[in-house]
Amino acid sequence: MNKLHLPLIVVVGAFLWFAVSPVPLSAQQPQGPQSDAPPAVAPKPVPAPQAGSGEKVIVPAGTRVGVVLQNGISTRSARPGDSVYLQTSFPITIDNRIVIPVGSYLRGELIESKRPGRVKGRGEFRMRLNTLILPTGYTVDLNAAPRSADSGGKETMDSEGKITGGSDKGNDVGTVAETTATGAGIGAIAGRGKGAGIGAGLGAVAGLAAVLLTRGPEAELPRGSTMDVVFEHALTLDGSQIQFTNLGQFQPVVQPPVRRPDERPY
Repeated sequence: MNKLHLPLIVVVGAFLWFAVSPVPLSAQQPQGPQSDAPPAVAPKPVPAPQAGSGEKVIVPAGTRVGVVLQNGISTRSARPGDSVYLQTSFPITIDNRIVIPVGSYLRGELIESKRPGRVKGRGEFRMRLNTLILPTGYTVDLNAAPRSADSGGKETMDSEGKITGGSDKGNDVGTVAETTATGAGIGAIAGRGKGAGIGAGLGAVAGLAAVLLTRGPEAELPRGSTMDVVFEHALTLDGSQIQFTNLGQFQPVVQPPVRRPDERPY
């Protein structure tokens, strides 16, 4: 074979081999433009902020809160410094959100207590509320005092929250009159007309002595008494500690027994 024919045979053989060889699938598909940018990463979802997070809630001064007394108070045994416990019976809202739910607790103390006198003076006491505890356990300092109370008796309350017992002058007059009449009747039986005058005088003395030895009505707020408490200063609450949609739950208080209007404690 001629030396010139050998290269030609090699070229033709290579051409035939490439012509009949299968083309790889990757070579048949068009390739898109290449990019050096890193693959995109989906952003992580940002958690929604909690309701009230970092928010300060202001309960304005003058706000009234309905409360129920959890422990009875009486000037018969109360002393300054004794604790007072109450529970809210109505929710307080700010901007249509509940900030003080039903069932929140208030704690205070007696700052004054005085028994009624035997001749004059009425029983009276005064309280101050200094702590508010929400059902979550969140506790804040408080400066508040009661403004009205329903005790089921004759107690009254002034603008500074002092509770004063009722007067018993009617009973005092009745006691003197009753003993006077009784003495007059006994004297009349014993000594006719003259004895009636002497008996009446002795009865009046006995009645007056009974009045002088008897104290007036005690000032009392039985357990279950209802009151309105007024915030004397604005109250700042941490919004992250408040469940704005929780109405709360009130625990019923056993109502006190009916008080006798003619009861005369000694």
